[in-house]
Amino acid sequence: MLKVSGEALAGESGFGIDPAVVQTIAREVAEASLSGVQVSVVVGGGNFFRGAQHEGKGLDRASADYMGMLATVMNAINLQAAVESNGVPTRVMTAFAMSEVAEPYIRRRAIRHLEKGRVVIFGAGTGNPFFTTDTGAALRAAEINAQCVLKATKVDGVFDRDPVKCPDAKLYESLTYETVQRLGLGVMDLTAITLCQENDIPVVVFNLAEEGNIARALRGDKVGTCVSSDVEKYARNESPDAAKGSKSKPR
Repeated sequence: MLKVSGEALAGESGFGIDPAVVQTIAREVAEASLSGVQVSVVVGGGNFFRGAQHEGKGLDRASADYMGMLATVMNAINLQAAVESNGVPTRVMTAFAMSEVAEPYIRRRAIRHLEKGRVVIFGAGTGNPFFTTDTGAALRAAEINAQCVLKATKVDGVFDRDPVKCPDAKLYESLTYETVQRLGLGVMDLTAITLCQENDIPVVVFNLAEEGNIARALRGDKVGTCVSSDVEKYARNESPDAAKGSKSKPR
């Protein structure tokens, strides 16, 4: 399960969609898919509209969040077209009905798409207000039995301090879920990280901007910071899949 933020799709402009960034992501997703990895993606919508930032500005939180969900669907459709331009069949599935542009989310159908080698992009988050797309990624990962959640960010992983403000910030190679919660590290929101912990789904945070990182992460190579229940196996350079003792393909 690859989680890509809306801000990442905007590139340097900070708003809208940067075609070059989308093509880079699509190319690496396609590369991983063609190598036999089952790939699913959750996209954010912050490049168009972030519900939490508009609460109280003429909008109630629920309405703002629904608008944010619609923004994620626009990103999902754009990413779908980009991945398919790289020769990989792709399906967009949304949490609420938008039958003219995407399939409604049905768990068994999503798993079947993955088994057939299609990339599945989940839009509209969880379909409910007050939940982030990080939580949507964790929820869908648990539902489709994904072996790992890969969170693509603008930094190299999880740091003890903000690396933008503090150049000497320490990069963590591996962390436990409990450490992330205790230290309040900004890996994912608390609901998402708790959901991953309860379902024993490792979370890998890595730099989206470094060329090849997405494909390496999707193949199970060691990149960024791994949050899991077993940090020792990751420290021995084993992939999250090896840490779970599974031989099936990662999604």
